[in-house]
Amino acid sequence: MSSKAIRIHAYGGPEVMQWEDVPTPEPGPGEALVHQGAVGLNYIDVYFRTGLYKSAAMPVTLGMEGAGTVKAVGPDVSDLKVGDRVAYAGAIGAYATERVIAADKLVKLPDGIDFKTAAAMMLQGMTAQYLLRRTYRVKSGDTILVHAAAGGVGLILCQWAKHLGATVIGVVSTEQKAELARAHGAAHTIIGHANLPAEVKRITGGGMVPVVYDSVGRDTFMPSLDSLAPLGTMVSYGNASGPVPPVDISILAAKGSLFLTRPSLATYTAKRADLEATANDLFDVVRNGAVKIQVNQTFPLKDAGAAHTALESRKTTGSTVLLP
Repeated sequence: MSSKAIRIHAYGGPEVMQWEDVPTPEPGPGEALVHQGAVGLNYIDVYFRTGLYKSAAMPVTLGMEGAGTVKAVGPDVSDLKVGDRVAYAGAIGAYATERVIAADKLVKLPDGIDFKTAAAMMLQGMTAQYLLRRTYRVKSGDTILVHAAAGGVGLILCQWAKHLGATVIGVVSTEQKAELARAHGAAHTIIGHANLPAEVKRITGGGMVPVVYDSVGRDTFMPSLDSLAPLGTMVSYGNASGPVPPVDISILAAKGSLFLTRPSLATYTAKRADLEATANDLFDVVRNGAVKIQVNQTFPLKDAGAAHTALESRKTTGSTVLLP
């Protein structure tokens, strides 16, 4: 039996992704074979395609998240059975019609969450969960700053933070994206980052913010630091504009004894109990309607190249899903 997958044989632009026949994998000990219902698109996929993040070997199947149905389980798998609806994030190899994955990376999907929604939200939604609930614990009354507020993680952060009682300042690149961010809970929006600290100062009445969530990277790093209140937390969790250059850490003292962290979902969900708690917290806010997952673009999986082009040219909003 064969399956189909998008694989790359060399790093490069969207054109290096090829739609290929691959043997259907067999699950080994502790693994499950998942027939995929939907696959999520994330900026980390671009990092792996271009070689910013290196893969262990070539060719490699891109993609970090998906949802589907268990078709087979290997030895030593006790808590999953054939037919279970499951989802996952953080395991490369998702751009495929079927894939084998470690069973302990899979979480069971509750009723009421379909594959498309699950594939759109696992990586982005669990990222939002740990950012808001663990990296900096947002509380009612906080005013927080969210970059790329109309993106996949951004729209979830806006909604969830509002649900927690926080006031969100969303940074976006266009007025259309500003409207989208406001519709999802951002109380204030700032277009561009040229005057970011001054705008934050105006909005906060001089108080600045206790936390900045920055997935943009190089272009926004210094303006973000300058938007923080003393003892504020700078959370740099992505680099869509390129990696942040080396930093002289003494500037953290000069700008108000700031905290700086570069977190990853992998660390926050490395323990099975943390993965389940993070996913269940996400499922709860989605099922109770506090967070709505916006799947604003879908592409056939075989057209993943076009999806990458749209993502990189900032033509997408919310989440994008690839359909096998």
